[in-house]
Amino acid sequence: MTTSPKTLDDCFNGFEREAFRLETLDDYSKSGGQGAFEAFLEGKPQPEDFKTADWVTTVGDAVRSGKRMYRVHILSRPLNDYLRFELGWGYLRNVKAGEEFFILDTTEQANPIPEAPDFWLFDEQVIAAMNYDGKGKFLGADLLSEEKVSTFLAYRDKALAQAVPFAEWWAEYGE
Repeated sequence: MTTSPKTLDDCFNGFEREAFRLETLDDYSKSGGQGAFEAFLEGKPQPEDFKTADWVTTVGDAVRSGKRMYRVHILSRPLNDYLRFELGWGYLRNVKAGEEFFILDTTEQANPIPEAPDFWLFDEQVIAAMNYDGKGKFLGADLLSEEKVSTFLAYRDKALAQAVPFAEWWAEYGE
């Protein structure tokens, strides 16, 4: 018997095959890692606690156990300071732990899913819609009903169909 998760943490602790994330914002700077972001802006080295953040452990443990963690970030150039930090420090760090990243660059094309919110999709069954304020602060996640799964699978599939692997995109546009 499968039980439904009650929190976002339950989703991360309970997924069995894959966790997909769609990122649609240009700024998550108030959602954690603020010290590292400030260090980045000041041209300082990465803080040790950023290099060894709990997220790196979460990803590494999941990937080593055979699970897939991947995401698409919808963005356009030029990158703002936060995106330069997130991609240049965060993504490059997380890739080493096994997380996969794709970029859907809307600089020269329309966003194919402008109505899609930020979300996590676990095992193609559980949706956690992510809520943020206008300054990039995480406000919480809403676990959505199963009736919405097909819509969110379509969002994922459209995003992946037009996205490119992060390493390829970064080699061309990284700063």
